[in-house]
Amino acid sequence: MSNKHYSFIQGVENYFDKAAAATNHPEGLLAQIKACNSIYKMQFPVKIGKEYQVIEAYRVQHSQHRLPTKGGIRYAPNVNQDEVMALASLMSFKCAIVDVPFGGAKGGVKIDPRAYTTAQLQKITRRYATELIRKNFIGPGIDVPAPDYGTGSREMAWILDTYLAFGKGEIDAVGCVTGKPVNLNGIRGRTEATGRGVFYALQEAMSIKEDMKVLGLTPGTQGKTMVIQGMGNVGSYTGTISQDEGGFKIIGVAEYEGSIHSENGIDMHALLKHRKKTGSILDFLGAKNLASREAALELECDVLVPAALEHQIHGGNAKNIKAKIIAEAANGPITPDAEEVLLKKGILVIPDMYANAGGVTVSYFEWLKNLSHMRFGRMEKRFDQQTYESIVGLVEKTTGKKIGIKERSMITRGADEIDLVRSGLQETMITSYHGIRGILKRNKKVNDMRSAAFVNAIEKIASDYISLGIFP
Repeated sequence: MSNKHYSFIQGVENYFDKAAAATNHPEGLLAQIKACNSIYKMQFPVKIGKEYQVIEAYRVQHSQHRLPTKGGIRYAPNVNQDEVMALASLMSFKCAIVDVPFGGAKGGVKIDPRAYTTAQLQKITRRYATELIRKNFIGPGIDVPAPDYGTGSREMAWILDTYLAFGKGEIDAVGCVTGKPVNLNGIRGRTEATGRGVFYALQEAMSIKEDMKVLGLTPGTQGKTMVIQGMGNVGSYTGTISQDEGGFKIIGVAEYEGSIHSENGIDMHALLKHRKKTGSILDFLGAKNLASREAALELECDVLVPAALEHQIHGGNAKNIKAKIIAEAANGPITPDAEEVLLKKGILVIPDMYANAGGVTVSYFEWLKNLSHMRFGRMEKRFDQQTYESIVGLVEKTTGKKIGIKERSMITRGADEIDLVRSGLQETMITSYHGIRGILKRNKKVNDMRSAAFVNAIEKIASDYISLGIFP
């Protein structure tokens, strides 16, 4: 198959149209669900050194069927309207799939953050936030940004402070942005959330015996081989958590500078230290450098995790993919023509809108924490702990046997915020997976997980619009 060029938004709309054909909703309603409701393109000056630079930036609100809208802000030199629209669209469907009550949004600033100092980045971020405030494109009940590619908790703290500077005592103001530092009303577990969500998605998918039998795999993750593309936040946490908690063997890693391979396995913690020290994953002890950064994608493995940018698997290389499962940690890493090839090869593709929904799920938890003005676990932790202590004491008294110190500590421990966040995320990923899989099994017009995920999202969003009374 030829390597057909797809713009990012065209790819998303192609998938949407395919899934929409498997529903019974009128064309007008489907057109509304598909359309981006609000697109704000801005250009603003920032003084960098002695010169003025005009910065191009965007904020897109794809769907306002539920408010606030929600989505990250990315800093990258190739940011454009098409990309931000596509990402905002995916956010709408992603939120619907995991039952997070937000509409989808996304933001982008067209800069290379590596080319600026911390002080300069702060100037740009605060000016971008100011533009959003001016146009009413940010607020805890309006639109809630979060980190994305090229941004993190630091930038979210700057945005929060800027919002507070313009505010007038708004009681829920700290909920204007998520992904904040924990000491600034953030939430524990948010940094790792997307990567942990990818792991939970894989864990649940690979637990289903009949599905794994079709792929020639035994159920479970222990000992399964994995290749990861991308060592940013999502790829790093996916790799370390999959290795540490799932027993995966990481045999290949790809990054901007190249890719490496080791049949004996690559310790992700050691690799992260190596890259921090040398600036590269190449020449890692015990692994061999591959000919190109794309070569790792074509390694034989059980699971491939593309965790970089969009359109990494396309019509030109899809035929060479040897993985049995692809978990899309990145947004839009597979083009529509490539997916056709992969599905014909019998590869299970776990789609991005579900697989990488851990970030928005935990962002939702953070937003709820901000609105409640209370840390999760504060009310019940000690009560639960004392209750469990009483139960253990009763068991010991009844049986006449003492429970070991280690076991006792584990049994009687009350849940901290991080425990509750992880539990909530795991529950969300498990429930959502079976919601998607159920559609795949029931709807005869749906033949793949991505279409099932889109149908799932379309049905939920359509129900909201119909209930709101917008149509007809």
